Amino acid sequence: MTGTDEGVRRSGAASGSPNGDGTRSSARQGRPAAMIFILITVFIDVLGIGIIIPILPELIKEFVGGATSDAARWFGVLAMVYAAAQFLFAPLLGALSDRVGRRPVILVSLFGLGIDYLIMGFAPTIGWLFAGRVIAGIMGASFTTAHAYIADVSPPETRARNFGLVGVAFGLGFIFGPVAGGLLGGVDLRLPFFASAGLALVNWLYGFFVLPESLPPEKRDSFSWRKANPVGSLFVLGSNRLLAGLSVSFVFIGLAQRGLETAWVLYTGHRFGWDERANGLSLGLVGVMAAVVQGGLVQPVIRRWGERRAVLGGLAVAVATFLGYGLATEGWMLLVFIVLGSVGGVAGPAIQSMVAGSVTARDQGKVQGGIQSLMSLTAIVAPILFTSVLFGYFTSPTAPFQLPGAPFLLGALMYVTALVLLARLFRRVPPGQPGG
Repeated sequence: MTGTDEGVRRSGAASGSPNGDGTRSSARQGRPAAMIFILITVFIDVLGIGIIIPILPELIKEFVGGATSDAARWFGVLAMVYAAAQFLFAPLLGALSDRVGRRPVILVSLFGLGIDYLIMGFAPTIGWLFAGRVIAGIMGASFTTAHAYIADVSPPETRARNFGLVGVAFGLGFIFGPVAGGLLGGVDLRLPFFASAGLALVNWLYGFFVLPESLPPEKRDSFSWRKANPVGSLFVLGSNRLLAGLSVSFVFIGLAQRGLETAWVLYTGHRFGWDERANGLSLGLVGVMAAVVQGGLVQPVIRRWGERRAVLGGLAVAVATFLGYGLATEGWMLLVFIVLGSVGGVAGPAIQSMVAGSVTARDQGKVQGGIQSLMSLTAIVAPILFTSVLFGYFTSPTAPFQLPGAPFLLGALMYVTALVLLARLFRRVPPGQPGG
């Protein structure tokens, strides 16, 4: 991990710059604790989301009188509210972190998440749940700052690996979160919210004492509302050709992934008769494979192939995997495609690394905020496009033929589009050129 030590030295931490809380730390002292903290932060953020997944629909049922159809509609609206809050506030948090540093933004976000889970745990009406999801969307935009922090402390040779470790933390959170939520929710529906609050607040306290600042004052940027709003942040993503092309590819990749997430349970239940247990195990397998690939495969693949070929190879694997999901005739085939398709996960950290390497330290927060806004937009659009429109139509009696796998076939097309766009981009912007 000496590469990350060097990254902190380059960021100015070795010079003894203040951390934001009046303390000073050297790179050698602060780097391991900082990296561990960021990974724990991502893990706990995702764990908290995963914990409430199994019980939030049941809690909504209590508020709307127990009708599953009504609860489903409210659940969809809550998901869109959460995504919309992230879309609006991710650029703001990113721009603030460029101005005041990463540390205070991350700590405020963690504390806010802890309070948010308490609000939802004590919520007396569904209106309070809406307030809670808005706050969660705002504070959950801290993923933006976490990615900027990783970019700050990572030199080029370890940047993709470090983003891969973030993917490991993300995958582990989704493995353990739903399991813990189901067990705690079996005791009391509100208990998972309090558990998530405790985790977030303990992590905030831990970070308050151990997290050094990654962005020294001389590398900070002035705050601008033009760049801190969602529309302005999208213009920041067009600051060079490579960044613009990578950002457009993120849209297609994000739509495909969000489409898979929203259609998976409906598809497996309709096509193969899977129940909650089967779906839980399949999603657990997704998390396990993501952790294995991102933790053990990303760095050697990128070292051998380079970032660009890793991106293109990963996207090609994703195309084949989504075609397999959509055309599978037996349920066991999905498990095979999950395992084989996980290799395509090398593309994500490689793209993140290229995005981070295409801009200076003073713009990392704004760029990561813009990327997060794009992902939030896909989270708003995908449930409607992939589930309500495609899956709903091709499983209805009025469809000319039954094709429940249509969402995954569209996802494959999205990945093909991203693959073609990036292949052309990489030819036009060779490595070493401005914006390359």
